[in-house]
Amino acid sequence: MARGVGPVAGVGEPAWVRGLREVLDGEVDASPRRRAEYSSDASNYRVPPAAVVFPRSDADVAAALGFARAEGLSITARGAGTSVAGNAIGPGLVLDFSRHLNAILELDPAAGVARVQPGVVQAALQRRAAPHGLRLGPDPSTQDRCTLGGMIGNNACGPRAVAWGRTSGAVRQVRIIDGTGSERVLGNDLAAVPGLPEFTRSRLATVRTELGRFGRQASGYALEHLLPEQGSAVAKAFVGTEGTCGLLLDATVGLVPLPRATVLVVLGYPDMATAADDVATVLAAAPIAVEGIDARLVDTVRAHRGSVPELPRGGGWMFVELAAETGDEARARAVELCRTAHAQDSRIVIDARDAARLWRIRADGAGLAGRTPDGRPAWPGWEDAAVPPERLGAYLREFGELMRDHGVDGLLYGHLGDGCIHVRLDLPIAVAPSRFRSFLFDAADQVVRFGGSLSGEHGDGRARSELLARMYSPAVLAAFAEFKALFDPNDLLNPGVLVRPRPVDADLRLPGVPIWPAAGGFAYPGDGDLATAVHRCVGIGKCRADSRGSGGVMCPSFLATADEKDSTRGRARVLQEVVRGELDPRSVAVAESLDLCLSCKACRSECPAGIDMATYKSEVLHHRYAGRLRPRDHYVLGRLPSWLAAASRLPRVANALAANSFLRRWGLRAAGMDARREIPVLADRTFRQQWASRADRTGPPGGPGVLLWVDTFTDTFDPDIAWAAIELIESTGVRVRPVERRVCCGLTWISTGQLDGARKRLRATLTELDGHVRAGGTVIGLEPSCTAVLRSDLPELLPDDPRAAPTAAAVRTLAEFLDAQPGWQPPDRTGTSVVVQPHCHQHATAGFDADRRILARAGAEVTEIAGCCGLAGNFGMQAGHYDISAAVAENGLLPALRDHGDAVLLADGFSCRTQALQLGGRTGTHLAQFLH
Repeated sequence: MARGVGPVAGVGEPAWVRGLREVLDGEVDASPRRRAEYSSDASNYRVPPAAVVFPRSDADVAAALGFARAEGLSITARGAGTSVAGNAIGPGLVLDFSRHLNAILELDPAAGVARVQPGVVQAALQRRAAPHGLRLGPDPSTQDRCTLGGMIGNNACGPRAVAWGRTSGAVRQVRIIDGTGSERVLGNDLAAVPGLPEFTRSRLATVRTELGRFGRQASGYALEHLLPEQGSAVAKAFVGTEGTCGLLLDATVGLVPLPRATVLVVLGYPDMATAADDVATVLAAAPIAVEGIDARLVDTVRAHRGSVPELPRGGGWMFVELAAETGDEARARAVELCRTAHAQDSRIVIDARDAARLWRIRADGAGLAGRTPDGRPAWPGWEDAAVPPERLGAYLREFGELMRDHGVDGLLYGHLGDGCIHVRLDLPIAVAPSRFRSFLFDAADQVVRFGGSLSGEHGDGRARSELLARMYSPAVLAAFAEFKALFDPNDLLNPGVLVRPRPVDADLRLPGVPIWPAAGGFAYPGDGDLATAVHRCVGIGKCRADSRGSGGVMCPSFLATADEKDSTRGRARVLQEVVRGELDPRSVAVAESLDLCLSCKACRSECPAGIDMATYKSEVLHHRYAGRLRPRDHYVLGRLPSWLAAASRLPRVANALAANSFLRRWGLRAAGMDARREIPVLADRTFRQQWASRADRTGPPGGPGVLLWVDTFTDTFDPDIAWAAIELIESTGVRVRPVERRVCCGLTWISTGQLDGARKRLRATLTELDGHVRAGGTVIGLEPSCTAVLRSDLPELLPDDPRAAPTAAAVRTLAEFLDAQPGWQPPDRTGTSVVVQPHCHQHATAGFDADRRILARAGAEVTEIAGCCGLAGNFGMQAGHYDISAAVAENGLLPALRDHGDAVLLADGFSCRTQALQLGGRTGTHLAQFLH
């Protein structure tokens, strides 16, 4: 609930919602905000549900289904909502299984099986199985957030399906509730479903001739598994039914042994089609993965990430993973593959970190391919067509011609070994849905001519179900309808998908979205306005993944609450409703959605689609409070530098008042802050006061030198940091002086959406820095959040000021400056144990590589904390945020401090040091102090 706002539970709800709530232990939410969050998945479609249900038990699932049947409501099952075909949205009840039904019920290493609830994240099962030398075979690129229920619904695959098959190959048994409310256990017995034996006997010829023709024929129902020669595998036939035949309660899946040794071979070809021509040669080497990457996608990754590992020459690549009993055997097989393949160049990747970085290109493909090379938005829709691998090269050439004929473009990648290609295209969905429809029908006819499938792994959903009539005979379509009717005769389960489909151009999210008026907000380079920017979110859900093990930060509040509301995607969906005009930016729904966003900026760098929720939040707050009274904390925390300037004139008085517990609690409550917080202690003299009495410290002469940006926090709380930085910079032989006039980057104004005030302060900053920048000087920041403002927010808030871009380009972190100085060597800290809390804003805008290099050169033994500290500037001080702030700190900072009690805590951010002191009792050190 947003601070100080929110509806009274039940007020304004339909009576049926209250009735549903009474029969469940789980939550039921029909609020406008929740309906917006679940109105879309990772597809082009938007269907707001009537309500969202979070079942806590099998009984809840059964009760929700029974209620829906009685009320005539449809039901759509949902896991992580990463479906790109629109299979996880619906107009009735959406059941989110990820929130509570996410347990690994059993894992039997001897039998090599696990029994799981539908909400289990695939990566969690992998972690549980790994100590036993086992893993689940299928590994989609969304494995760190997709659920087993979703994988079963779509018959998910992934890069290693070429060795271990699709999800259907792993499923042994499923327990479901069908559309009649009956619980059924499906294995290898047709009699588990009344009428199924008779249905199968009557459709033998149709199924044998039209279905199961090649491994990636994923469109429609996989009825071939019902055949007696296929073992009458009802459970496998249920896989890929996209929630249209039953609600999954649990599944038993088979596990495969982990490879003892693997090696990655990268083969370079002139283009993707030529690479596809060589698939047969590569498959002869018995790889466990064969993936294709187009050069233009690699260029996009390079632009987004800054660099990629070295690739062999080529315009298209195959990533081939080989497995063996030993590393030497794996490398020998790699050498042989490079000899036999018809590639123009090759590289054997031995270093596991390089291999992981290369695989990350493929994993992030869905998001990074969301823009064409010339910057236009690209969309799913024709996302994963597949053809028999031996026909893939010819298909790709003709598909290229089809794209040119329709005037669309996109980036190709995919599973070459299986004949499955992913592409996102700049289809004219928003402005010309009829052209969108025309392309899909032409593309369907083309893939059918090649003996292929509309979908190779993501299912048909709303994106392709209407096209099934182009691929299958009337007899097959009739069989699909009859099969569904055996499970769901009243069409309550995910209607409009597969059987009696909705048109492919119905329910599209983009048409009719107006331009969002600028009204003094951000410039949005590359997007133009907020409406286009928020629709960058295509819903792939990386913000739901727990990426702390890989150094990720996004999204700290979701990691603390596990609520879609607090994911970057959930907030983007709400803002998409705002720019559509469906939600008022001043509504309770919007306030709730943005309330727990820490404005950490992690999504700016970690979201493959380039979402920047901190900026969007600031923009919406700017609109929300334009000409209106703001919350009290906006006037206190949002204008904190002004208050600190006044308090620093009498620091002892201010500190004495803050030390009085009664006055502190009263003052914090009066200012809209949490009374459990402490007030940081002001320094006896600010840095600028100290500098004024030591103005002879101008450093060595020569050149424009360095201008030290002494921010408000360093100036008033930690002046020792500035002095340490000055002496470090001088030790390199570079002239340094601080910005002597008190100017401000406007950070606190930005974070509270007071953008007019932020611009005023940034203009004053430009006036102060301009002469130094024009002379070729460097500006060094000490507080990461302020440095990030100068590097990223400055040109976006003052895009028409010619001074903005050069100033942003001149700004460096202290570590970046020191790391670039020839001959400079950090002091020897060999053996010193250091726990480092990288600042979120630095992570997003500058990165932490320079700091890592310096600490490594110093010999420090470094433990790097992944994740936000939880204070995040004004966020953790605001009333109503303390508990979430502490929960975020428990995701990384506080456990690290407990585990490394004797280590130096290195934290450049004032917020990070404050949080560590207040919640962990540890005093933090700035890099300047550590190196001084």
